[in-house]
Amino acid sequence: MALTAGIVGLPNVGKSTLFNAITKAGAEMANYPFATIDPNVGMVEVPDSRLARIDEIIPAKKIIHTTFEFTDIAGIVKGASKGEGLGNKFLENIRQVDAIVHVVRAFDDDNITHVTGKVDPIDDMATINMELAIADLDSIQKRYDRVEKVARSGDKEAKVEFEILKRIKPVLEEGNPVRSIDFDKDEMKIVKGLFLLTSKPVLYVANIAEEYMANPEDCDYVKQIEAEAAKENAEVIALCAESEEEISELDDDDKADFLEAEGVEESGLDKLIRASYHLLGLATFFTAGGKETRAWTFRRGMKAPQVAGIIHSDFERGFIRAETVSFADLDKFGSMAAVREAGRLRSEGKEYEVQDGDIIEFRFNV
Repeated sequence: MALTAGIVGLPNVGKSTLFNAITKAGAEMANYPFATIDPNVGMVEVPDSRLARIDEIIPAKKIIHTTFEFTDIAGIVKGASKGEGLGNKFLENIRQVDAIVHVVRAFDDDNITHVTGKVDPIDDMATINMELAIADLDSIQKRYDRVEKVARSGDKEAKVEFEILKRIKPVLEEGNPVRSIDFDKDEMKIVKGLFLLTSKPVLYVANIAEEYMANPEDCDYVKQIEAEAAKENAEVIALCAESEEEISELDDDDKADFLEAEGVEESGLDKLIRASYHLLGLATFFTAGGKETRAWTFRRGMKAPQVAGIIHSDFERGFIRAETVSFADLDKFGSMAAVREAGRLRSEGKEYEVQDGDIIEFRFNV
């Protein structure tokens, strides 16, 4: 399940530095060799300590993490929606991603020129959000008139879409994102078909100075970004992109020493990957033992046959049942034999909604 987050931001906010850290941290996989898929796309592992514990209990020849893809979008400038800077190129790239990682400058450095001449996180956030909203409004306006004509003719589907467009248009005119509007499941299907930039979920990344790595809450810029992000119920994480690039070049021991010296428990990159993963409502299930113990990505709410299909379409087509144990139970009892004795090994059918941390062996017949 290939999912991607697009990294956006004004020029000189640390966006490319962060992307460099991501690409250097990329992991090699037998069936998904990493380096850079395209010049601006990188794949990284989703950190998950559960894999090592599963391998202790159910040994395998190798461990494979699930992965997440990041796309580095060209720097956005004021007027981009009208063609300034790289204009439409960045807009098209953003339309292709599932979520937006919005990097905001939260550090002072006289040697790095800010595009507007001063560091102002709120103004920076507003600039990019406004450009995306203007681009969406232009897209909606073109569709609005066309759909209205069809709706007046009595077309039921056009009527439903037109009602949605009437709700979206004034929100965009005020410079607010489409994601701030509540839609039901059926409406959301129509909204997704519009490919609007501001309908995508967003994660704000405050790029802080190294001195604030241990205590980002002490940085006034971070407080400003959090207050602004709260208006749209968006999450904020703080990291130092420059330090993350350094950390990405270290081996595990040196990385641990670096983080300890900074008074930080985990790298900001790990936080970013995990936050992006959960932003999209994703979770992890595992297959264990034999040739490989592996983490797989699925969307929360998916049922067992759909999840089986992530491994192979035959698994979904011929699904019989899913022999399932939770990671918590395996960790607690320490062996599959003990799990069985405790009656914690479950046989789940077609209606079972897979949970994060499930370790599954699928039974199928084709």
